[in-house]
Amino acid sequence: MIPKEVLKNVRRIEITTKRLVNEVFSGEYKSTFKGRGMEFSEVRQYVVGDDIRSIDWNVTARMNQPFVKKFVEERELSIIFLFDVSASSFFGTRNKFKRELAAEVAALLTFSAIRNNDKVGLIIFSDRIEKFIPPKKTSVHALHVIRDLLYYKPKGKGTDIAAALKYLSKVATKSSIIFLMSDFMDENFRRPLSIASRKHDIIAINVSDPAEDILSSIGLVEVEDLETGRRKVIDTHDKSAVREYNKVRTKQRNSLRDLFGAEDVDYIEMRTDVPYINSLLGFFRKRGKRYRR
Repeated sequence: MIPKEVLKNVRRIEITTKRLVNEVFSGEYKSTFKGRGMEFSEVRQYVVGDDIRSIDWNVTARMNQPFVKKFVEERELSIIFLFDVSASSFFGTRNKFKRELAAEVAALLTFSAIRNNDKVGLIIFSDRIEKFIPPKKTSVHALHVIRDLLYYKPKGKGTDIAAALKYLSKVATKSSIIFLMSDFMDENFRRPLSIASRKHDIIAINVSDPAEDILSSIGLVEVEDLETGRRKVIDTHDKSAVREYNKVRTKQRNSLRDLFGAEDVDYIEMRTDVPYINSLLGFFRKRGKRYRR
């Protein structure tokens, strides 16, 4: 039995994201993610302006007047979320936890997919594969996905992106659109990323919190790695210590950008203190223009 509070929050997310799909993202999703190609639909009589290359000569000869082949986009796609629920995703100092932000973004993409008759699946991971929901395209299925995005209780604390990508390669036999949603507190996943990106269209979404990037001058601060439990004291009045911390964070971000760029993986950065709408719309429009060209 699902608790009433859980159902209430799932319903709130559903209402919010459906409104955004209807009012803001209408057309953006479809123009960004194209079908796998064109498939034959029917033949019809030629009209002035039709491309003569589409004339069906066999039917034309049989009917003694020109007919053209009509094609439609083979639309159905599979969207799969690789969703990080490691301990660090339950961190947030502003409007929401990182996991909550990632779940809302995934919910919006889920309803966009369902509206376009695409399938949606989910792989929840930490330092292990937590749960796999195969892609389907019903509204009820979408709500089950969103419920798990918000409320699934993980067994692991760490992050193993390599294992998640390897598992994806096993269960996703057809080319799919993959949203890899994480704070990327992990290393050494380049090879499985490279292998997966040859088959799938991967979009990496990095979710962070401003407190992870900016150390306020408030004296001694004890920071804890939520995934390993290790603790460290940082003197935020010590400018050299702050500079070193900022240097490490900048290096991590630049390394991620370089990695995804080298593997031809689209990369989006989102923060808990900034509305995600602009980042997502910017990605959709930039990618849409790229493919139209």
